[in-house]
Parts: sequence; structure tokens; C-alpha cells
Amino acid sequence: MALREPVSMDECVYFTNRNVGKGKIRAWVFRGNCPKCGKGLMGKPKDPKTGRAKIRTEEYECPECKYNVPQQEYEETLAMNIQYTCPKCNNAGEISVPFKRKKVQRVEEETGKKETVEAVRFLCEKCNEKIDVTKKMK
Repeated sequence: MALREPVSMDECVYFTNRNVGKGKIRAWVFRGNCPKCGKGLMGKPKDPKTGRAKIRTEEYECPECKYNVPQQEYEETLAMNIQYTCPKCNNAGEISVPFKRKKVQRVEEETGKKETVEAVRFLCEKCNEKIDVTKKMK
């Protein structure tokens, strides 16, 4: 099953390209259609003065019918498409998983301390290694 890749960032809610240990991850989430009218692609509401999307807003809006959905509720209905190279077995694969971030504990390499981060976790198809796509921390 070949995943469809985004042509432009306007198609995506989320996109990342990262190195994880010896492996690589390329992940994206396509914008979904409006659940009410089904015509427009949901996106962040636009600022009336500048015409740009409001980045920090906690909701998504349909440009056609102006229907609003909370960010958490909307993002859980989407699917994350992932192209990866496993850091453990070097297997290259593609997978599609629900775009639900969960709190995951991991050990920080530099300090050796455990920390809790929000991540989308999936398993390598070959060796079942747990691979995390973590939320970027500020």
C-alpha cells in the first residue's frame, strides 16, 4: 500500500521530517473535510485583518459554512501517514495510524532521567520496535 504524499503544506494539518537514532521518520496528517457540509477542508480560522491563519487558536473552522470544531476532537478523527526507517532493524516501511497523541514515558539520553512526553506511537512492521513521533517541545 503506497501512501499518498502531500504536494504542498496547505494540504496538511501536521508534517514532520526527523532522525530518530539511526532511523528516519517522515510523517504527515492531511486536512479533513467538514463534518457538517462536506465541501470545505477544515483549517485554522483566518485573522480578518491579515488574512493569515490564527496559529494558537484551539479550534478548526470550515471556510465554506463557518462550522467550528474543538482542536482535540477534530485531530482525533484524522490519520497520520508515516514513512520510516526503523532505528533497530533498519527496515523501511509505511504505516497509517490514528492521529492521537498519548503521554509516553521515555529516558532522556543526556541526563538519564525519565520524562513524560506527548507522542504518537507505532510499531515497526518487522521487529515490533516501539517508535515514537514526539510533540516538539519548546
